[in-house]
Amino acid sequence: MLAGMTDTLNPRDTLDVSALRHPDSLKWTLYPEDVIPMWVADMDFPVAPPIMRALHERLDAGLGYAQLRGDTRLKDALLPKLAAQGLDGLTHENVTFLPGVVPGIYAAVHALTTPGEPVVTMTPIYHPFHMAITDLGRRVAGVPLRDGENGFEINWAAMDAASRGSRLLLLCHPHNPTGRVWTAEELQKLRDLVLARDLFVMSDELHADLRFTGQPFESFAADPRVQSRTITLTGPCKAFNTAGLGIGAMISHNAQLLTRVRGAAGGLMGHESALSLTMWRAALAEGGPWLADTVEYLRGNRDFMAAFLRERLPWVRFHVPEATYLAWLDLREHPRAGDIQTFLLEEARVAIHDGPVFAHEGHKPQYQGFIRLNFATSRELLTAALTRMERALNATK
Repeated sequence: MLAGMTDTLNPRDTLDVSALRHPDSLKWTLYPEDVIPMWVADMDFPVAPPIMRALHERLDAGLGYAQLRGDTRLKDALLPKLAAQGLDGLTHENVTFLPGVVPGIYAAVHALTTPGEPVVTMTPIYHPFHMAITDLGRRVAGVPLRDGENGFEINWAAMDAASRGSRLLLLCHPHNPTGRVWTAEELQKLRDLVLARDLFVMSDELHADLRFTGQPFESFAADPRVQSRTITLTGPCKAFNTAGLGIGAMISHNAQLLTRVRGAAGGLMGHESALSLTMWRAALAEGGPWLADTVEYLRGNRDFMAAFLRERLPWVRFHVPEATYLAWLDLREHPRAGDIQTFLLEEARVAIHDGPVFAHEGHKPQYQGFIRLNFATSRELLTAALTRMERALNATK
């Protein structure tokens, strides 16, 4: 029996595909019905019952304007969580809510840089990072991560060189798509570099609750030396599988910096919805047990996937993710690496995210043959998808 497989039945083990493929699901309706979707980053699991109860209660209370000046109850619930991650000493003025994390990335680039300037980030990277830079007329100073023996590593010399002449670093922590959780030593070295090069930092910490390391999470801005120059972005939608209820938070110990970045988008930003506020409050108040169970199930899926790949597709290079429910797989040894997304869709009937999506123009070819695979589904569907991939890939290897 492969690692990660047990005889104990978990309610997440079997999911009703017909229920998942409802007409409002982008993940399950973009491709034909015989395709298993393992691409966009949302989970197939039902939403936590306490969240669903709170949403129903909110609907019964009506849908007038919510507390759009800043929901004080949500801030009260969020501040202790942030303090546990090293962001202590915050008050309500240090937190503002957004309709999602991605608008916060765009706002940081818009507020803290000018057109034509380089903006530093690591690659591969969650694609809205380089999209925000290029859409706003800035230049991507992309620093490729090094594929080390034990995981992806920061190229420190390249980071230092890229930081010269830049004013902003876009950090993804935990990192999407590689699943790295930057260590205390790496964070400290990164902070030293930020101070030496006088950079602002936007730290996207959206996946912080989806860690498998067993260690407490340390926010980039946990060090007082960098708090005045850091904007932290977070939200509940990945951890609690509520991407359809967009909401995020922008946090900084520097209230003036927060106002500057939040105000840069003006009325273009939009605001969080009444139901998203309700959802996040319920998640913080009662969602902990559901989240803990979900992370353990994801850990089992991760370990099962790793064992499957090592046993049946040993030529596929990968590092076991330390966080997220996303695997970054290197399929460059395959003859169809140049169009691997199309190959897997047509021959395996599995939809994945293509590697070049996670790089900016000019750098996409170096990620051709990589894929990002979402393993946040039932063990049954994960097994089916991996088996389909194995047959298709090995048949033409």
